Amino acid sequence: MSASPRNVVNQVRDAGRTQVVIIGGGINGIAAFRDLALQGVEVVLVERGDFASGASAASSHMVHGGIRYLENGEFRLVRESVRERNDLLKTAPHFVRPLKTTVPIYSFWSGLLQAPMKFVFGRKGKPAERGAALIKVGLTMYDLFVGPTRRTPWHRFRGRAASLRELPRLNPDIKFTATYFDASMHDPERLALDVLTDGIKSNRSAHALNYVEATGFTGDGVTVRDLVSGEEFALAADVVVNATGPWADLTNAALGTPTRFMGGTKGSHIVLDNPELVAATGGREIFFEHSDGRIVLIYPLKGRAMVGTTDIEADPSEPARCTEQEVDYFLDLINDVFPDVAVSRDEIVYRFSGIRPLPASDESNNAQISRDYRVVVDSSRGIPLVTLVGGKWTTFRSLGETLSNVVLDLVGAPRAISTRGRPIGGGRDFPTTRRARGVWLRSRVPGSGTRGSVLLDRYGTRAAHVWRVLEDHDDVPILGDRLSTWELAWMVDHEHIVHLSDVVMRRTDLAFTGSVSRELLDDIARTLAKFLDWDDERTNDEIAATIDELRDAHGVELDADLDAEAAHA
Repeated sequence: MSASPRNVVNQVRDAGRTQVVIIGGGINGIAAFRDLALQGVEVVLVERGDFASGASAASSHMVHGGIRYLENGEFRLVRESVRERNDLLKTAPHFVRPLKTTVPIYSFWSGLLQAPMKFVFGRKGKPAERGAALIKVGLTMYDLFVGPTRRTPWHRFRGRAASLRELPRLNPDIKFTATYFDASMHDPERLALDVLTDGIKSNRSAHALNYVEATGFTGDGVTVRDLVSGEEFALAADVVVNATGPWADLTNAALGTPTRFMGGTKGSHIVLDNPELVAATGGREIFFEHSDGRIVLIYPLKGRAMVGTTDIEADPSEPARCTEQEVDYFLDLINDVFPDVAVSRDEIVYRFSGIRPLPASDESNNAQISRDYRVVVDSSRGIPLVTLVGGKWTTFRSLGETLSNVVLDLVGAPRAISTRGRPIGGGRDFPTTRRARGVWLRSRVPGSGTRGSVLLDRYGTRAAHVWRVLEDHDDVPILGDRLSTWELAWMVDHEHIVHLSDVVMRRTDLAFTGSVSRELLDDIARTLAKFLDWDDERTNDEIAATIDELRDAHGVELDADLDAEAAHA
């Protein structure tokens, strides 16, 4: 096996210099890394945790145009978001797919006059209830923004009777429903990993380091610390980029350049194992206004029902956690839309929370804070420090290109290629119809059965490479068709595995779907130990740390006697 990512750390340390250092391995830092790597720029990305483990891991799993941003007058952002959504449907079809979305509506005229007041006259505060007329105007504008790149159907309205025929468990007090299409993002952390891998493969001078923290500014670069070995070293550069999202001000303070750019809010979600609720959604996202005016969602995903999200002021210096009060909020909103579907706390298999990288704002209503982004350059300390303020999942490609253009100007390098329309990782030649999928599986992973289908969903067309490794070795199942010994070897070799938690929370959906048990953790850890040269003490520490993280951050209490297969079932 090629060894751990620490070999790459050593390579970067020994070189001691690069053109660009990007601090922050969330999706936006990764997108800028990929873009710069494709231009032939020497670039090193450092991330203090695992890649896409912060705000990027706490999304609502959607790629969307942001219809509600129209109320704030953010037309540029909506136009860009719709364009990028359509691009991702083509370039990342293995993870981004059309998502049918239905909005329950309880009135007709409400909010029609109040909404324009926000951006015409600067009206603040809680918006009025959004009625059918206002939603119709918004969805018509939304559809028009799509333009010639349309890859989804136009919206449609239904009256009460037709709506209840389609979704009979909806609250019978509804008067209308509106249905339109956005896009789902089934595995955001894996999509981020594909973007990262594309950058690494495109340029031998592009390196990405997880569990490496930037600790200071040296005048000609940064000092960084390997959080695994504890070793600290200097890395000289021509430009330093701060892409740490909600932690941008904290990062700048650590670099000795205090700023007050950020004002993020916390958003939480819960994941429920409730087949009745999943069935009630009819396989579509239910996207609606709760009693407090917040736009929230119930989203069937991976056989579970994900419910979100909140929008609460948060301190980025403290860990974001989904509280019991937020759980109460979620259970209440489910009851509003599906009053005869019973749900309980006992059905929550996973919860998660993150801080949105929003700019500082004096808005009294958090929903009215801009979701747009900007780039700030500070050259007061010698080499330029470039800070990204804001950003969202949907626009990561265009944001990465914008950020890259700023850096290219600073280093005096030309743009050689655009990433628009460029396939991402396993999205290249991905089969998007049932027939094409069957042909691909039979020809590229013959005889693999259900295992091949799981690999295709996890890796896209890169599954063919994974399958060859499994066929060439004595591969042993760890969790039925969902995970095996030599797939873990593949992850170690190609996917920057450092900790056990990397596997169960980000390289797979085992934690998200409530499929983790103590026995399963033991099996995965002891398999990883063979490929990462962990001794018994390190292996046990990894198991204990993952159990603690699952409990503290995600509300998962493991039963040591629970069989892994039973958890999956």
